[in-house]
Amino acid sequence: MKISSWAVKRPISVFMVMAVIILLGGVSLFKLSMDLLPKMNVPIAVVSTQYLGSGPFEIENMVTKPIEEAVSTVHNVKRVSSSSSEGISIVTVEFNQGTDMDFATLQMREKIDLITGFLPEDTSDPMVLKIDPNAMPIMVLGISGYDDLSKMQEIAEYQIKPRLERLQGVASIAISGGYEKVVQIKLDIDRLSANKITMEQLTALLRSENINLPGGEIKEDDDKILIRTTGEFESLDEIKSLPIMLPTGKKVTLSDLATVELNYKEIEEIAKVDGKSSIRITIQKQPVSNTVQVSNLINKEIQLIQDELPDIDIEAAIDQSKFIKSAIMNVGTTALYGGILASIILYLFMGNVKTTLVIAIAIPISIIATFTLMYFSGITLNLLSLGGFALGVGMLVDNGIVVLENIYRYKEDGYSAFDAAIRGAEEVAMSVSASTFTTVAVFLPIAFVEGITAEIFKELALTISFSLLASLIVSLTLVPMLCSKLFKNQAEKPLSKNRWLLLFNKFFNMCSEKYSEILQWSLSHIRLIVFITLIIFATSLSLAFFIGIEFFPSFDDGSFTVDIRLPYGATLEQTEKIVDKVEIVLRENKDIERIFTNIGGGDGNLNLYGTKSNTATVNARLMSYKKRSTSTEEIIDDVRNRLSKIPGATMSISTISSTMGFGAGSSDVELEIRGEDLEILKIISQDAINIVESVKGTREVKSNFIDGRPQMEVKLKRDIASTYGLTTAHVASSIRNILTGITATRFRIEGRDINVVLTGEDYLKNSLSSFKLINIPTPVGINMPLEQITEIQYSQGPSTIRRTDQVRGITVSANTFNRDLNGVIVDIKEKLEEYRFPNGYTYEFRGQKEQLDEAYKSLTLAVILAIFLVYMILASQFQSFLYPFIIMLSVPLAFTGGIIGLFFARLPISVPAVIGAIVLAGIVVNNGIVLIDYINILRSRGIEKIDAIILSGTTRLRPIMMTTLTTVLGLIPLALAAGDGAEVQAPLAVVVIGGLTLSTLLTLIVIPIIYSVLDDTKI
Repeated sequence: MKISSWAVKRPISVFMVMAVIILLGGVSLFKLSMDLLPKMNVPIAVVSTQYLGSGPFEIENMVTKPIEEAVSTVHNVKRVSSSSSEGISIVTVEFNQGTDMDFATLQMREKIDLITGFLPEDTSDPMVLKIDPNAMPIMVLGISGYDDLSKMQEIAEYQIKPRLERLQGVASIAISGGYEKVVQIKLDIDRLSANKITMEQLTALLRSENINLPGGEIKEDDDKILIRTTGEFESLDEIKSLPIMLPTGKKVTLSDLATVELNYKEIEEIAKVDGKSSIRITIQKQPVSNTVQVSNLINKEIQLIQDELPDIDIEAAIDQSKFIKSAIMNVGTTALYGGILASIILYLFMGNVKTTLVIAIAIPISIIATFTLMYFSGITLNLLSLGGFALGVGMLVDNGIVVLENIYRYKEDGYSAFDAAIRGAEEVAMSVSASTFTTVAVFLPIAFVEGITAEIFKELALTISFSLLASLIVSLTLVPMLCSKLFKNQAEKPLSKNRWLLLFNKFFNMCSEKYSEILQWSLSHIRLIVFITLIIFATSLSLAFFIGIEFFPSFDDGSFTVDIRLPYGATLEQTEKIVDKVEIVLRENKDIERIFTNIGGGDGNLNLYGTKSNTATVNARLMSYKKRSTSTEEIIDDVRNRLSKIPGATMSISTISSTMGFGAGSSDVELEIRGEDLEILKIISQDAINIVESVKGTREVKSNFIDGRPQMEVKLKRDIASTYGLTTAHVASSIRNILTGITATRFRIEGRDINVVLTGEDYLKNSLSSFKLINIPTPVGINMPLEQITEIQYSQGPSTIRRTDQVRGITVSANTFNRDLNGVIVDIKEKLEEYRFPNGYTYEFRGQKEQLDEAYKSLTLAVILAIFLVYMILASQFQSFLYPFIIMLSVPLAFTGGIIGLFFARLPISVPAVIGAIVLAGIVVNNGIVLIDYINILRSRGIEKIDAIILSGTTRLRPIMMTTLTTVLGLIPLALAAGDGAEVQAPLAVVVIGGLTLSTLLTLIVIPIIYSVLDDTKI
């Protein structure tokens, strides 16, 4: 390789190149954005359609089914699911990974446009939305301080919200929990009937009076004067005194027919902070913006607002940036510790400050160069990309160590520093290049991995690849150049007089001599060594049956959410009483720092369901990771057991890692039962609940079938109604207007627009008897009591009808505790095999199980492709099919070592663990490359095969042990999983540590033996 010679001869040029790298890397690091996870493209779109006044069955037949049939014909659709609830249809379309969602949603709109004319007349236009996990709320604030909620509402609405909306990266801000001012016009229905005027007529009158319109221009001398007609209401008294001309010719004012008041709208949501009433502000960022940067801007602005408004308290219920920064800092610190440990190992082996300094300089330059490549590739700093750094820190020094050790060996042989640098670097250039390219090559098959797995691990693969390529260039340029300048021309003693270094050197020399004896003995007992190796391999492989399998490890983010649901029809006050009991339970746990409550919020992730008085969420924020003695999962299980004693509501607990897109839902286990008859599905789902509950390790077992709230069906007596010209639509509209009200116009008061709402008096909806007496105006000019033209019946059905691929279904879900997902599902399957499903009814596992199967299928293909790629690269490097085959025998040994690591660490096999196996396929061959390459070099010099094997083993023992120990020790802090977010990288680190350790120990013996046996076969 001429590059090393060039670097040694032109040190100024190398310094200039490195200066440019440092400059670009520093700027890139400053500009790199931070997120918890890589930005994910979720190929899911939702069609939302409203058909008010219709029940789930009508919605299913008249709205959902036509839309399902239309969108199913769109190209690349993977699955279509739907939910039909009272007044609303939600159709979810999942596409295959890699689909262009902009084009897909355009196709969906085209297909829906074709069937819009066949939907019911009062149906709203179907709305198509893409699911964007990057647009989830990044911050939820709780504002408290005043007992007067209306005052806090005004502060939030008119002082806080505008200032936060102006910040760069903020997309939208929603406020809830306060009182909303409204002009309420409560109409006396009897007076309206007596004066022969309707609500619709009053609504039209208010809209036509409360208006300003341009009138054009007139000329006055040489000037043009603008004419405006002004009629907007300027005061509440003006509304009250609005003149109304009756059909009888009599004129009255609005106050004669109704009570006009400036009031507060009936509260629909309640927000609390630690049990105190508050206002809730939910902040969403723009999808392309960086979470941490936007959150930093928000926090700075909040501090300024807090200084200006000292009487209020603004507390963050949810702030994703805190965990992101903590997790990234933890991973960065872990990488730093790994680098320090690697440097210590290097110093112990080399025993020289100058040699350690060379590598110490090479590591940060390689990292800085990687930052530049990350920036121009659009990679963010997140748990996975920084996990690649932490994994790569130990490997970063491998190339440098091999080059440095070889240069140092030439230096000890009497060569000048200049010649030793050139000869030493060029001699191992091929082996370090081959080892680098094999490690990089194993990440190429990631391109064939599908689903969310590819989205998550693409950045990790790129980060490791960038860092290794940077370290290769640095090791072949900067390292030999520094050696030529720092080393003296006379021979140096490799060790200082430090007692610990002398002891270590003595110990290693003893190990080297012992290794030489073991290697000689092994070459004489080949069959026994092979037999022992096979026994170790089989034993290690059998441990795989004792460790579980899961999709993705959950991480301890220090918070959790309790979702509460009461039966349909429960009032806000009833829900609040249950929430108060939940808060008491949570306050008993000393590890919970803050409690944030939202009562009456919508229960859909897309906020398409509106507010629901029977639902609530309680967010609990825990003490920092270092201040508490128990994990979030253990706290959740304790809280779950305590909450199960509270009757009257169903509750479930979730964490941020269960709702970040790793599974299709927030539960670990999702069992979908499919069939047509809802009653039979209910029976089967209840049996399934009992089956799942009987499986060890399951928690919060429930189904998503919920009985709807009691309904009162008002059916028109058509024979009587038609006599008066009444239709169902006319009667339904009149009832809705009287009970719910009509927003007639907007009234500006103190510079703020508020709604003017017309509604019937309260007594009409406070009792059934009053409701029946509502007078319905008819086209013939008379009013008919409701009870005379309708029949009233009571009914109750499902709250929601769910379908998957146009077949009805009910999903039974559960969470797991202290058991792996696959083990729980295997037990559930065994029990379901004994259950007799009726004909036409089937079951299927969805959610994390489905993604787990897809991920492992793709990753298995990736592992196989990685092995073949490594083999082909080695074959091209050695120009032989035999030597790569010998080297590749270390790969299966590495896999079993990874299994041993997971077994002793008590970690299940997960997607990060399989990624670790892919990494192993690239790095465990490095030791074999260095060993086999030097054997061939020695044999080319005329040394006999056995002597060359023994000499190569003892000579390469030091660099092999150095590279192995630096990688292993560099990963130990990551494997300990201490700190926020470390659970994600721990399985990967454990697999690499276990695999590299076992393969290295066996490679030093087995690879030379296999070489001695197969070398005579010239392939």
